[in-house]
Amino acid sequence: MELLDKYIGKIKKDYIAKLDVEEKPIEALFDLGEVREKPLLLPSPSEPELMRHFVKLSEENYHIDKGMYPLGSCTMKYNPKVCEDIARLPGFIGIHPEAPESQIQGALQLMYELGEFLKEISGLDAITLQPEAGAHGELTGLLITRAYFKSRNEDRKIVLVPDTAHGTNPASSSRAGFVVEKIKSNLDGILEPDSIREAMSEDVAVLMITNPNTLGIFETHIAELAEILHSYGALLYMDGANLNALMGKARSGDFGVDIMHFNLHKTFSTPHGGGGPGSGPVAVCSKLSSFLPVPIIDFDGEKYYFNRDLQNSIGRVSAFYGAFSVMVKAYVYIRLLGGEGLEEVTEQAVINSNYLLTKLKEVYNLPYGKNCMHEFVLSGSDFKEFGIRTLDIAKRLLDYGYHAPTVYFPLIVPEALMIEPTETESKESLDGFIEAMINISNEAKKYPDKVKHAPSNTPVGRLDEVKVNRELNVRW
Repeated sequence: MELLDKYIGKIKKDYIAKLDVEEKPIEALFDLGEVREKPLLLPSPSEPELMRHFVKLSEENYHIDKGMYPLGSCTMKYNPKVCEDIARLPGFIGIHPEAPESQIQGALQLMYELGEFLKEISGLDAITLQPEAGAHGELTGLLITRAYFKSRNEDRKIVLVPDTAHGTNPASSSRAGFVVEKIKSNLDGILEPDSIREAMSEDVAVLMITNPNTLGIFETHIAELAEILHSYGALLYMDGANLNALMGKARSGDFGVDIMHFNLHKTFSTPHGGGGPGSGPVAVCSKLSSFLPVPIIDFDGEKYYFNRDLQNSIGRVSAFYGAFSVMVKAYVYIRLLGGEGLEEVTEQAVINSNYLLTKLKEVYNLPYGKNCMHEFVLSGSDFKEFGIRTLDIAKRLLDYGYHAPTVYFPLIVPEALMIEPTETESKESLDGFIEAMINISNEAKKYPDKVKHAPSNTPVGRLDEVKVNRELNVRW
């Protein structure tokens, strides 16, 4: 009992503290004319009522702890809670961004070692952790490209972008001052060397390639594409958003990539649903290392420090030094798994994706590829004769308790359903999703109205897509 009394006393001290400021009459704080004559009618729930309220709200929202996210390209996977816990340690979250280097040696060491890990994973020579998103990494890579050619007195204007690239590639290219030229994929959904040869000239600065591409297919000619680009003095940029299909199995630097960005928030343990947080480090080959944003994290054998002495640096691309909490989670994730674990992640991501594809291509159209890497793209075009669109299929999937896949992307697939199970889903989870998708395909043919008016058992029913975009009202 003595121990219990001591514990209860601590609770009272910590949570029910005595008033420690001087008491003053209310007249000394407010004009009495501003004080309510009657108390405001606010609810006074008990603790159980309050907890039930918030648990109920959490059940109405969809989240990764509730079910799988089959979002192609977005890689919304479950991430270890230990990574979140470590990122919340006071020594990490309490760092002031202007603290002197001598006081943040642990944080600098973490960032330096993370950079070394990423260089090893990619096979590239130098890295910046500053960019705070994938598209930010793209822009940084393109600014490096522009600075590189400027240093050579070359005014190259063209960026080649495949039709299977991520949608941010053209936007980033334009923002960096380049002109975009689209390259068509072949019937297998990959780039042909002849297509690149035809597009090449002394005005081409870089080819931006996503590999595996947004069809979930590996660009098997990538080494030859690199040779063609390099023969014209151009560069090869690789969007590393789909790295969970490659890490431990293939390194982009080994097949000729000059610049690559990572999506730490996709591949290395930070869920990014809802628009953030993100982190998009950029790794480069040795000839581009002096163009990286400053400062970079360096080590002189005794201490870690911000190195601002880069001859051709494009300058800062981020206030202070990027999204540190995301870096912490990525570092922990890599250290926990190790090289063999990261390779197993890749294997499982590809196995899960091919398992889904094998089961679903019997009932949905597969425009490209007999197999896939980490994701694949189906088409709902076969259901048009029943008056059903891909959007209807996605909405109906909500009734089965699953988040919808990415729809209508990539643009080269009509009525696209882009699906990525990620490596973290079990066979039971995948089988449940397969069953739901097969049931919806049957409903679309036999009971199309049920699919057209979905969802019917979610907190919010079918919305007018145009009206909700023009007259958004979240106070329902």
